[in-house]
Formats: sequence, structure tokens, C-alpha cells
Amino acid sequence: MKAIRVREFGLPQTMVLEEVADLIPANNQVVVKLNAIGVNPVDAYCRSGAASWVSVPFTPGIDGAGTIARIGAEVAHLQIGQRVYTAFNISGTYAEEVLCEASQVYPLPDSATFEEGAALFIPYATAYRGLFQRSKIEAGETVLVHGASGAVGIAATQFAVAAGCSVIGSAGTEQGQKLAREQGAQHTVNHYDDGHFEQVLEITNGRGVDVIIEPVSANVKRDIAILANGGRITVIGDRTPIEIDAQALTSRDAAILGTNIGNLPPSTMAGLHAILFQGLKNKTLRPIISQRIPLAEASRSHEKLFKSGALGKIILIP
Repeated sequence: MKAIRVREFGLPQTMVLEEVADLIPANNQVVVKLNAIGVNPVDAYCRSGAASWVSVPFTPGIDGAGTIARIGAEVAHLQIGQRVYTAFNISGTYAEEVLCEASQVYPLPDSATFEEGAALFIPYATAYRGLFQRSKIEAGETVLVHGASGAVGIAATQFAVAAGCSVIGSAGTEQGQKLAREQGAQHTVNHYDDGHFEQVLEITNGRGVDVIIEPVSANVKRDIAILANGGRITVIGDRTPIEIDAQALTSRDAAILGTNIGNLPPSTMAGLHAILFQGLKNKTLRPIISQRIPLAEASRSHEKLFKSGALGKIILIP
């Protein structure tokens, strides 16, 4: 089979499509033939050498969806040909097939496409953990979602709206703001406008927001100034060191929280995937696909990954 291999850390061009040996599942493992592959920022961190847990050579990729091609002797709850999506894996999803522990694949509803399945786990698990397990949002609260037109931002907006929250979404383009409103955001602001923090205060009549989902840690100092009393900022991915005004934080009884889906306890994982399955099935959760790129051109997907103006998820097609 064919797979993307990274043999040295570096720029996107270090990802090369190669012929590799077929994958053979052990007793409690399965091999999934992939129809679609999700591209995530963590994939780029791994490729560049910023992820301490990765060593070369390796195949990137966490998210993917397809059908079960081969199955281990002790796997009883899955069947060959079954439609599934991955939630972590052993061999990397930037490939025609991926090897997984049986516990790392989950059924994909018939009503969902493979592309939607490939766009599901990292964005929606991140948004779910950030909103419900870390920020502990409640119905009636106001949530500011920075980067609301990106994959995690779309997921956070859909979850928060479904939970009965009022959502303000920030995006860098008119098209991005329109997309955020289509997901249920009641208000949008352009995060390239220097006055957008003040606009958020105006929208909330000076009260501030209860929760901020923040992908860019450099914003946190200004985020604190637009928090309501008891407000929470959940940082979902950036690695940039920051300085904060502790007085501004404590005067609001506010909190800054980190989130990492790698810390999800196994007891929580099954419940999370039940929520994702049901959300896909009833269309409460609607992953948005922005671009489809052939697997052989995976380097191009990483070149686009951090460009401004995101409008959903980039998908690789094997």
C-alpha cells in the first residue's frame, strides 16, 4: 500500500508518498481502508519535530474514516466492511490503510459521509472537552469562539448553540463570519479589526462573556478584559508563552484553562463517541469540508493549514 512517510523533521516537503508493507492486525487490532483523511494542526507539529513523543520515520495523521478491511482474531464487536472513523491509531492515517487498536475505531452513521467522519474526532473532541469538561458551560451563558470558521471553531459553535448558549464568533473574513452565523453564532466580529474586543463588550452591553474558546494564546491578555465575573478562558492549542495581568484575572474570579484530548480518561471516551455518533446522525453536528487534496499532495495541505481565512476542515483523499 501507499503511505506518506516523514524521514526527517522539517518543512511540509519532508512528507513523501512511498510504497510500504501491508498492515497485519494482531488479535485485538483492525486495519481500516481509508476513504478520507483529516488534516489537523497537530499533524504539522509532529512533522516539524515540535511533538516530543514522535520519532522518525513515521506516517502522520490521527483522523480518518473508511471501512474495516482486516480484523484480529479476538475482535468481536466490529465486522469487515463496517463503516468507521478513527480516534487515534497505531500507524498514522496519511495512508491508504491504517492499523488501529479495536478500541480506537467507532461506527460511522449511515447518514454521514466518510469525509465528515474524517473531520470529526480531533475538532469535535477538542471542542467538547474545552466547552463541557474544562469551561463547564451552562445554558444561557455567552461564549466567544475565536477562529469560529476553522474546524474546531465550527465544532465549538455547534456544541455551544446546542447547549443553549449565546455564541459570538470571530473570523478573519466576511465569508468566515457568514459561515460562523450559519452554524448558529448570533453575532460575529472580524478578529483582524483592532476594535473587535471592544465590539464584544458592546454586544454584551458591557457585561463581558462567560467563556472564551481561544486557539491563539497571544490573545489571552486581552481576553481577560472582556470576561464577565466568573469567566473562563480555555486555550485549545497554541504553544506561545504569554504574560497575564493577574489583578485583572483575580478581580473577575476568572480562570485560564488548558485542554488536551490526550488527557481524556477512558471512562469518558465511550460517552464522547456516543455523543458524536448521535450528533452526526441527527445533524446537530455538521463538519464542514473546506478543501479536498490528493494524499500524494499532502505537503500542500500543510502549507494551507495555518493560512488565515480558514473555512472548515482540509481532507486528504487516498
